Amino acid sequence: TAQKPIDPQTAVNNAFNQFRSLKEGKNADYIPALATVDPNLFGIALVTVDGKVFTAGDVKTAVSIQSISKVFTMAQVIQEQGLDAIEKRIGVDAPGARFNSIIAIEGVRTVVGTGAPEMNPLVNPGAISATSMVRGASSDEVWKKIIGFHNDAAGRQLSVLQDVYKSESDTNQRNQAIGALMFAYGYIKSNWQQAVDLYTRQCSIGVNAKDLATMAATAAAGGKNPVTGKQGMDTAKVPAV
Repeated sequence: TAQKPIDPQTAVNNAFNQFRSLKEGKNADYIPALATVDPNLFGIALVTVDGKVFTAGDVKTAVSIQSISKVFTMAQVIQEQGLDAIEKRIGVDAPGARFNSIIAIEGVRTVVGTGAPEMNPLVNPGAISATSMVRGASSDEVWKKIIGFHNDAAGRQLSVLQDVYKSESDTNQRNQAIGALMFAYGYIKSNWQQAVDLYTRQCSIGVNAKDLATMAATAAAGGKNPVTGKQGMDTAKVPAV
């Protein structure tokens, strides 16, 4: 006989209880502030496309969003400038190198027939370039659009974790070099320093487990936040993301 399907809250509770005592791995330390985050923080959140929320453990403590922000700034550019904006400017190819590779920018690995570096907006060079593509007359104007898009996806007002932002700004010389190179090759059209700063700031946005689950559900629900009901992105553009 078929077993009765397990309900989502029970599944979340079971997963939480199964893994809550795990002590594997270690904190990231390439940004000094990340090494100081409490490694015992643990929570699970599930948000469905019809707006139901299931949680267990700590789903309120905010940690920095880091590279997950790349997805939503990329989505913002697609929303603002069209389906092929990212593909035409940056590309969508796997670089075959680490996420912050400088060699990849130099075009050692190139797309056959084009001479262009293999790149996409989910590795640092492409992500910094995507941030530079968000339109605005000033840094503040661009930032309001970036944080606003993230807010709509999360369903609440998010803020930057200033300790992470400062720590990352003090140690992001490699990203500064990437920004300068991307400007030199024309991927960033102007003010690469602003692009690197805004990218650093977006990576320092504080989110909790429930925020991230809601952001994922917003994408899964065709760009409409299933908890707040706000349409943050045109449904037709979501598949490109």
